Amino acid sequence: MPANSPTSGDGDSCRLSVAVEAPLHSGLHGPLDYLSEQPLPPGTLVRVPLGRRDVPGVVWTDAPGEATGHALKAVAEVLDALPPLLPRWCDLVRFTATYYQRGLGEVAMAVLPPEIRKLDNAGLGSRIARLRKAYDKPLPPSEAPPRPDLTADQADALAKLADANAPGAAPVVLLHGLTGSGKTEVYLRAAEAALAAGRQVLVLVPEINLTPQLEARFAERFAAGTSPRRIVSLHSGLTPVQRLKNWLAAHLGLADLVLGTRLAVFAPLPRLGLIVVDEEHDPSFKQQEGARYSARDLAVYRGKLEGACVVLGSATPSLESWQRAEQGRYLRLTLANRVGGGVLPRVRIADMNLLPKVRGATTALSPALVAALAKRIERGEQSLVFLNRRGYAPVLHCTDCGWKSGCPHCSAWRVFHKLDRTLRCHHCGFTQPVPRACPDCGNLDIAPLGQGTERLEEQLAAALPGARMARIDADTTKLKGSLEASLTSVHAGEVDVLVGTQMITKGHDFRRITLVAAVNPDSALFSSDFRAPERLFSLLMQAAGRAGRDAAQADRSEMWVQTWHPTHPVYTALRQHDFHSFAASQLKEREIAGLPPYVHLALMRAEARTPEAARDFLQAAADLAGTLPGAADLLIYPPVPTTIARVAGVERMQMLVEGNARSQLQRVLSPWMAELPSLRGAHKGVLRWALDVDPLAI
Repeated sequence: MPANSPTSGDGDSCRLSVAVEAPLHSGLHGPLDYLSEQPLPPGTLVRVPLGRRDVPGVVWTDAPGEATGHALKAVAEVLDALPPLLPRWCDLVRFTATYYQRGLGEVAMAVLPPEIRKLDNAGLGSRIARLRKAYDKPLPPSEAPPRPDLTADQADALAKLADANAPGAAPVVLLHGLTGSGKTEVYLRAAEAALAAGRQVLVLVPEINLTPQLEARFAERFAAGTSPRRIVSLHSGLTPVQRLKNWLAAHLGLADLVLGTRLAVFAPLPRLGLIVVDEEHDPSFKQQEGARYSARDLAVYRGKLEGACVVLGSATPSLESWQRAEQGRYLRLTLANRVGGGVLPRVRIADMNLLPKVRGATTALSPALVAALAKRIERGEQSLVFLNRRGYAPVLHCTDCGWKSGCPHCSAWRVFHKLDRTLRCHHCGFTQPVPRACPDCGNLDIAPLGQGTERLEEQLAAALPGARMARIDADTTKLKGSLEASLTSVHAGEVDVLVGTQMITKGHDFRRITLVAAVNPDSALFSSDFRAPERLFSLLMQAAGRAGRDAAQADRSEMWVQTWHPTHPVYTALRQHDFHSFAASQLKEREIAGLPPYVHLALMRAEARTPEAARDFLQAAADLAGTLPGAADLLIYPPVPTTIARVAGVERMQMLVEGNARSQLQRVLSPWMAELPSLRGAHKGVLRWALDVDPLAI
């Protein structure tokens, strides 16, 4: 029987299958049945009664259930002003819900614009009519900007991409290009080809602050000329009205290009022909709340659904993508040289062990680095110094009794922010003024321990008198437009030394920067997280790529690393800019240790009022999993506290589940998640639990 075809109902009514957002842990993971006065195609938006309220839903592709004698509720309103969402979009949502073990309606509603929930059919129709009217006005033709000449690497990559992208092929391409090698130009030319074929283009970037920059590049290329194209963006920085407008433009086929962050992977595009995932290695593509999906992995899956080419671009690809390219599952294209023939920055290691062993040496700036910065200022060049910790210092401590500024609500330190004289927890937000004396012993000598970007900026200003300093981190970019203003001043040459966190180390095209310095990257070397070396190497390679992007200055560009472990393999590979050997060694280590991508993981997290309650729930969940078919193929580890065990007064525990194949894992996860609500009655201290499939951190 065709999906949602009329079946037995009341009178001439027909039964429909509708995906609605049911309460979490309600056990209602699939679509529900409703009555409708007429058949509705799958993908139609509706409003239906659920409990005592009307909720939005999507008519689903499943056939409704058989009549059971129970009276079904009728659809309250049909939002047919909006054309139905396509079956391919429904397939993507279904896969996401199934693979990441979330409710179908939960995922479907979460990826729609929030504003659409507030509109009735008339209001939605009015919005669509205004949008069509605005788009009916043709864009004025203008003179197209000159396109840059392609390098030999770019031309070769584009030729191979065109050969691979035969009709119906839908290849996945890993574009491995050095920083500054012109990956964006390859994206632009590939987009040109897709648009010329009448297709739409989706471009994903990891962070909001990179979206306007890339949007400007695409607008410069495509919004001008004799046949200008429509470009829209989708990210959380838009207002709800803007987001709905751009989403509608994509769904109605009015927009030619969509640029956005991870949620844009669900943008409905009826003519999708190319998906680009820029900086595909970036952990920001993994959602950390609700359905914990990977936008990169979903982009690959969507490419297969749509018959669209997928281009994954990075200077430091994720080891998962690299392994698939090594196996031949992805086509790897390489840009081995920088545009203009510039060389990569020379990497210099500042060995902190050679500094005098005095108090405060852990937060010192090496004299050699200070001298190198001064030399750049004398030459009128810019430098970038980054430290991945904001605030003035990670902790205040008492030199007499050893008191430290811990957070009373979290198992973490409160960070000292000197500018407003506060102690602030970066996990729960608890903030207090800095005490005049030690709360435990009354000692007046309480001092900052460690270093944050605020203190680093102060130290650099003292070491480089007269230097024009700027700092970019989460504290200085809270106000709207502040990030753009800071970046504009850097591009204009009004800053000598830029200080910041990792948000300034990737994606930005700073033409005047010739020196990049990492002040204290060692903390990632000995992390319990097996992905820490990969993340550190990627971060340092990306940071190094900010230097020498102007080919005329590339030969004198440098990357400085201050470290207590100068012989560590991560730094050895960095000095040679050798991603190949680094990836090979890391993959070998993971194969020996039985870690991804050679095994597949899921992480069950539980939050409770006490650690015992969280542990007992996870142990009961493990016992339950052990009774399910296929559990013998999995390894379920004992529950352990998370890295930050307590946040905002809530205790957190986690339990790792490991399988040799995704199919083994999924065979158990689905029935397991369906049974877990039955444990709630015996574990009332548990506040919430969540499953993370393919977790990024353990």
